[in-house]
Amino acid sequence: MSTICGLIFDFDGLILETEGPVYQSWQELYASYGLTLSFEKWVTIIGTHDLLFDAWAELVEQVGRPLNREEIEPKRMQRELELVHTQPVLPGVTDYLTRAKHWGLKVGLASSSSRRWVTGHLDRLGLLGCFDAIRAREDVTRTKPDPELYQSALAGLALQPQEALAFEDSPNGVLAAQRAGIFCVAVPNPLTQYLPLDHADLRLESLASLPLDDLLRKVSRL
Repeated sequence: MSTICGLIFDFDGLILETEGPVYQSWQELYASYGLTLSFEKWVTIIGTHDLLFDAWAELVEQVGRPLNREEIEPKRMQRELELVHTQPVLPGVTDYLTRAKHWGLKVGLASSSSRRWVTGHLDRLGLLGCFDAIRAREDVTRTKPDPELYQSALAGLALQPQEALAFEDSPNGVLAAQRAGIFCVAVPNPLTQYLPLDHADLRLESLASLPLDDLLRKVSRL
C-alpha cells in the first residue's frame, strides 16, 4: 500500500455521537402520539442525506391526519440539540487528530450533513482548526453512499485515493469511501454496531482501541 499522507473522517457518529440523539428525538416525538419509530426503517438513512426514509411523512401517515410541522419540528430539533450537546468527543478522536498533526498528515472531513451543522459543532468542541478540508452536503450533488464527498475531500487535500485512510461508522459511509478507492476503517457507535459493516477494510470497536501510530503500521503491512 502507498504511504499514507492523509486521513478523512466522517462526522456524525464518528467524531461526535449525534446519531443516537437524533434518533431519540424522533422516537420521543412518535411516542407522544402513541407510536413507535422502526429502527429497521431509521437505519436506512444513517450516513446519508438521501431521503430513503422520510420520518415526518411516516409520522403523518401513521397518525392519520395532517400535523403542523412548523410548530412541531422546531421543538423536536431543540430536543435533538439538547441531547447532542451532552455528548463528548468520541474516544480516540482527539488523540488521532493530535498524532496526525505530529506526523504532518493532512486531515479532511466528508459528511452528508450540512456544513453549518458540522462546522458549528467542530467549532464548539475546539476541533475546527484540525481540518485542512471539509466537505459537506452543499459541496456535492449526491451524498453517501455516492463517492462524490470523498472525491471532493481528496481533491481538497491534493491526495490520491491510495494515499488516504477513511474513518466511517455506517454502511453508507463505508461504501462511499471504498467507491472513491480509499481504504476504509469502520468504527461503529452504539447505534451502528448492529448494522452490517463486514465490507469495511478494517473494523475497530473504537479509535481508542488502536493508536494511530499502530494503525498506520498495520495498514502499511496489508
